[in-house]
Amino acid sequence: MNPSFRPAPGSAVRDLAVRIRSLSPACGPVRLVGIDGYAGSGKSTFATELAAALDGAPVLRLDDVASHDALFGWTGRLLDQVIAPLTRGRTAHYAPYDWTARRFGSPRSLPPAPVILVEGVGAGRRALRPHLALLLWMELPREEAWARGRSRDGEEQREFWDGWVPAERRHFAEDPSRPFADLLVRQRPEGYEVLAGPARPLGPDRSVTHGDEPPAVC
Repeated sequence: MNPSFRPAPGSAVRDLAVRIRSLSPACGPVRLVGIDGYAGSGKSTFATELAAALDGAPVLRLDDVASHDALFGWTGRLLDQVIAPLTRGRTAHYAPYDWTARRFGSPRSLPPAPVILVEGVGAGRRALRPHLALLLWMELPREEAWARGRSRDGEEQREFWDGWVPAERRHFAEDPSRPFADLLVRQRPEGYEVLAGPARPLGPDRSVTHGDEPPAVC
């Protein structure tokens, strides 16, 4: 498969993009959308598809903000380098972390686009929520997500995962995101399903958008 190929967004993702465009900005002129969930839950893949439905919205990946020395201690850097300038309608500049070289690279710019997706574990932490127009949570049990992440990364990342799992447990115990999620995103065999989250309960079925699976045939 061509590495530059991106699948066309499904109907649930397109519906979500329409909803996001209608939101009021909460970070200066920017509609900042957090995509949180356990490591291995599919955040990166979903963010790529949602960004495509938003006509190429920028994606800030928290893997670029975290580091080996600060798996979750990056709040101050993110607020200073990204949130503060975006709030003033200015271009943000941050140095992405190189996980192989174990150092921060050259600064990268992030202009104040109408929508910016923030994807990664901790995207819904309490320090960021006031700046988010919407918080999404990838709905996958943590043990299943971690198993998928370990399988994806292979044996060479076993030591990293052995340290990551307890660190993530501590993070979500101290600063949970899911209870504050506006919407839950579930991956299906065909596309995604978007449901109302704990922060915005709707009716009994809590459905917000249709999933992308074909309708059942009776």
